[in-house]
Amino acid sequence: MCLQRFLVLLLLCISNNAFALNAPKLAEASNSLFGYRETIKTNMSLFPQWLSVLERHIHEMTPEGQCDAKVFNRCHMREWLTFLESIQHLNEEQQIIKVNRYANEKEYVLDIENYGIEDYWATPKGFLQNNGDCEDYAIIKMLSLKLLGFNVETMRIVVVQDTNQRIAHAVMSLARRNDILILDNQIEEIISHRDIYHYVPVYSVNERNWWMHLPK
Repeated sequence: MCLQRFLVLLLLCISNNAFALNAPKLAEASNSLFGYRETIKTNMSLFPQWLSVLERHIHEMTPEGQCDAKVFNRCHMREWLTFLESIQHLNEEQQIIKVNRYANEKEYVLDIENYGIEDYWATPKGFLQNNGDCEDYAIIKMLSLKLLGFNVETMRIVVVQDTNQRIAHAVMSLARRNDILILDNQIEEIISHRDIYHYVPVYSVNERNWWMHLPK
């Protein structure tokens, strides 16, 4: 699976306390994603794929090219932004449902098929043009809600170990009303993290920080 290699490397680093030399020890977050203990970290250089997504997304928000272009087709961005505009008037609960459904309707395609490499984190533009895999669904959901005005501090990309399928997986989490909602391309409904028992969180990340997750 796309995330498996990086997940193994991250687990090895955690077991060897390698991150303690690079990131200050900060207070543990009050939330408890999937019931696991979490510690906030600031060394974002550990996630070049994610940082690249954020940088490329800024540039791609100014559409270029023709609608019939095979690469950088501006109509994909236009359709996405039109969709977001069409749900702007809805309440937040409805917006979350619509965004989750919009992303999950896209076809699941492995990175090796799309880009010829095992792990590639796509921007919304790349995902809309090529479809994508688990982290790409999570990314477009987060950035969609950000454009709709949701607080970025309440959202994360979460990499988990799926104990049912025994593979790494990525979902989006949204802290809301004393709960954490999970937006998952493998689950049609949006559900509370308390109702999911087969995901073991390894790390989560947003635009400013990342969190290490360990059993309580």
